[in-house]
Parts: sequence; structure tokens; C-alpha cells
Amino acid sequence: MKLVVANESHFKYAQIICDTIAESAKVRGTGIAKRTPEYIQKKLSNGNAIIALDGDKFAGFCYIEVWGHEKFVANSGLIVQPDYRGHGLAKAIKGRIFELSREKFPNAKIFGITTGLAVMKINYDLGYQPVTFSELTDDPEFWKGCQTCKNFDILTRTERKMCLCTGMLYDPERKEKDKKKKEINSKSFKRLKSIKEALFFKKENK
Repeated sequence: MKLVVANESHFKYAQIICDTIAESAKVRGTGIAKRTPEYIQKKLSNGNAIIALDGDKFAGFCYIEVWGHEKFVANSGLIVQPDYRGHGLAKAIKGRIFELSREKFPNAKIFGITTGLAVMKINYDLGYQPVTFSELTDDPEFWKGCQTCKNFDILTRTERKMCLCTGMLYDPERKEKDKKKKEINSKSFKRLKSIKEALFFKKENK
């Protein structure tokens, strides 16, 4: 199994990617934004997608969408062919598209909306946190993509405040702050431990 950054040589897979996304939504009975082969080809040509191939056979896919002048990016369209499900391929693809997003857009917040518990678990393991929709991009083009979802009326009625999907966000600035806080706490603990050990040895030597 190969996970590669897609390019124009993968145009031949655009239709099967769209068909697999649509069929998956139908089976699950959940809402999903439909994509055209032309839209998928655009993602393939600009290097903003990961495709999984078993030889020449399509196995899985995910792509990057950029919003708000690169302030936000979304990892969308995660799909695995039925024959390859249940073997951790979705997690591997999601991990690789996350790495690609961080490489190409290091300062962007990475977000997603999903109804799938498995995807939520993968996102959480990557460092995403559940958030309200107000913390996601306000780019109307992103939300326009929800129009083909059968739950779009819910999103409209709530003025984009909530829907059946859960919003999740990875904020690189927050991660850096958490990392520094952890380092400070670790140093403080070591210092406190050293002081306690010194006091203990001093007491023992009396």
C-alpha cells in the first residue's frame, strides 16, 4: 500500500473517488458534501491531496481545502474503499494529510466537521479539540459546500451555529503554548523534587 501526494497522473481516479464518497454517504445515511470529478482533479493537480494505492488500484483518499487567506485549512473527503476498511488505512491517510497540511500551511488552524465517531477519534488523537462552529472559518464558500448535505436545513435554521456535525479544531498556537506550559511544569517539578531530596538528605545526615 502506497500513500502518496497526488498529482495530475492520478486524474483517472477522480470519478471513482466521487462515487466512493457518494456511496459511503448513502450507506451511512449521513450528510456529506458532494464533489465533482473536476473539483477533485483540482485538488490532485495542486498537490493538496493524499491518495492510497494498492498497486494501481484505488484504496483511499483525502484532500486539503484552504480558507480565509490560509488562516484555516480543512482535511476533507476522507474515504476508504470498502475492501480496505477495518485495517487502519483511514487513520494512516488522515495522519499523512495532517502532516501535509502542517508542512504546506504551518501557521493555519486545521479544522473539520464530521458526524463520524471514528473520524472524531482520529482527529482527537492528532490533537484536535471539539469547538463551536463560531471558532471555525467564517468563509461563506466553505459553508456553501454544505448545501448538498441533507442536513443543510438544520445549519440554515440555526444560522450556522450548530448542526448534526461536530466541529473540531487543531490550533498550532495553542499547541505551542501547551508545549511550553508542559515544559515549565516539568522544570518546576524537577526543581521541587531536587529541593525535597536536598532537605531529606540534610535531615538524614543530622
